[in-house]
Amino acid sequence: MNLKMKKISLVLIVAIMFFSVLTFSQQIKAEDRLVLATTTSTENSGLLAELLPPFEDKYDVRVDVVSVGTGQAINLGENGDADIILVHARDAEDEFVKEGYGVNRRDVMYNDFVILGPENDPAGIKGLDKAAKAFEKIASSESEFVSRGDNSGTHMKELSIWNEAGVKERDSWYLEVGQGMGASLNIANEQNAYILADRGTFLAYQGDIDLNVLVEGDEVLFNPYGIIPVNPEIHPHVNYQMAMSLVGYITSHQGQSIINNFKVTGEQLFHPSAIEVDKIK
Repeated sequence: MNLKMKKISLVLIVAIMFFSVLTFSQQIKAEDRLVLATTTSTENSGLLAELLPPFEDKYDVRVDVVSVGTGQAINLGENGDADIILVHARDAEDEFVKEGYGVNRRDVMYNDFVILGPENDPAGIKGLDKAAKAFEKIASSESEFVSRGDNSGTHMKELSIWNEAGVKERDSWYLEVGQGMGASLNIANEQNAYILADRGTFLAYQGDIDLNVLVEGDEVLFNPYGIIPVNPEIHPHVNYQMAMSLVGYITSHQGQSIINNFKVTGEQLFHPSAIEVDKIK
């Protein structure tokens, strides 16, 4: 082999080694990072700030949280732009798994939705035991109502209640804001309007807004959360092993205890559902 050929071979070897190291480094980097697409309610409540750090320390991984509505979180999972999703819209979750985008769904926790409104309660809904009846009265009185309008789990629940109430036409009194739960609460507060909210976010914002819980306790307001890793057979690049580790952690005694003990101003925001509470304490 002449000198010129030796130089070319050396360049090729160096190039192969460089790209091998680069690929290996990228693989390590990917394994050290987990993308969690979740709802604004889990983020706004402050729960994830308590729940994720022990997991990150234990597995030496960084969890990048993408906080959006449930519909958007599911879309991120379908597109392979997240490794795992934590959402609260059971029908949509089941469809996500049925279509093969997600695997190994697990129950995590629950709270409930509440209908909030101003103290003067112009629609006269305070104390009603049926959410649909409350919505019917809000519509008939044309009292201002703020909707997230973002295809989130909360928005999906709201639309199902309007449907149950038989309210198909919503005019100028109905404001779709396309915002997360916290921002929507602030807008409703400024507008002195009614809004459907998850109790966890309401409790987290309670000291900053003047809205009150007017309707609660209807079984349709039950709000369960589920966690679902993205299927690696559809998106081979996802960090499936770490996603399953997160599922194991959140549904473990440690994770469920953190959820159970997480409170704001003495109020419990979420209730664990992967382990019975009497087995946690």
